[in-house]
Amino acid sequence: MSETLDHVMKITDRPPAVMVQGTGSWLRDADGRAYLDFVQGWAVNCLGHSHPVMVEALRAQAELLINCSPAYYNAPMARLATLVADSSGLDHVFFCNSGAEANEGAIKLARKWGRLHREGAFEIVTTHGGFHGRTLATMAASGKPAFEPLFEPKVPGFSKVPLNDLGAMATAITERTVAVMVEPIQGEAGVVPATDDYLRGLRALTRARGVLLILDEIQTGIGRTGRLYGFEHAGVRPDILTLGKGLGGGVPLAALVASAGVSCFQPGDQGGTFNGSALMTAVGCAVMETVNAPAFLASVRDTGAYLAEQLRALSSECGQGDVRGRGLLLALALHHGEAQKVVDGARERGLLINAPRPDTLRFMPALTVSGDEIDRMIELLRPSLA
Repeated sequence: MSETLDHVMKITDRPPAVMVQGTGSWLRDADGRAYLDFVQGWAVNCLGHSHPVMVEALRAQAELLINCSPAYYNAPMARLATLVADSSGLDHVFFCNSGAEANEGAIKLARKWGRLHREGAFEIVTTHGGFHGRTLATMAASGKPAFEPLFEPKVPGFSKVPLNDLGAMATAITERTVAVMVEPIQGEAGVVPATDDYLRGLRALTRARGVLLILDEIQTGIGRTGRLYGFEHAGVRPDILTLGKGLGGGVPLAALVASAGVSCFQPGDQGGTFNGSALMTAVGCAVMETVNAPAFLASVRDTGAYLAEQLRALSSECGQGDVRGRGLLLALALHHGEAQKVVDGARERGLLINAPRPDTLRFMPALTVSGDEIDRMIELLRPSLA
């Protein structure tokens, strides 16, 4: 049977290249062409493509146990839960397969907590420009304008305010509110950071008003900002934390993490056939133990500073805009709405970057990216910007 792309459901516009191999910061297609990858699965491949610690974790665990069903504990599940709990300062961890599933779980957990502890409050305040996933509830929670006309009727119970506007958030919280849900950096909005002062104010506000703080760290978590978790920069801790993308380093793995006082699920409230499988959580352990090392995170901060410096120099040279973000989650603002043309031109030259908005380029390289690879990226990007 011959291979064809005709039967792959078209849910996005893809270039015709078929990727067949990846190593570190590089991808190779079926025609043998190499691409420098500064997308990395939208910040998923935190250690790059096919990192040896992940390959070895997959091999070793596959020889022992792949999946015993979530009706039983398994050793890698318990080990990874301990790693996440100890490093986050929270208590209980539920593993799942995607960030959207983790955020869906966070919404359910908050609503149950509201029924038990806040007289049935169920509404959650989110932010304009926020992105929390593509399930019906997480799309309703998201503040992405393109989602507004889709799949009506929306799941009710979400109100939205501008990011970094603490007064608007205070006004939006009512007796029906159970939680506030924000991203430390809005990725899909074009890499728009919540300021540290805003996150500190949000933590104080939610405590004063008796509602939960949910931090969606699907994109910012697991070293992406130069700290293991984005909330560490502001010195705060949420009641509920969601993780994904980098947690599995490329395999489908995400987590809903909660403090003991909020963790009110009972048996039957939450579950999933593949959730917490031994194979996926073994990889998660390898990723966490690699990333959560002081020297590794320091290198991410140094490399992120170098990438930002080089992007600012290129932007100045080509007459473009500011550089936003933190660590190795950065964006370059363009003074025209042709970001997709820049992305297409860069790909033709062998560089993969992303345009979350018509006027924004996003850079999400592997946390292991080298200075030489950053220099090469700048060389490949320059002609497209010029």
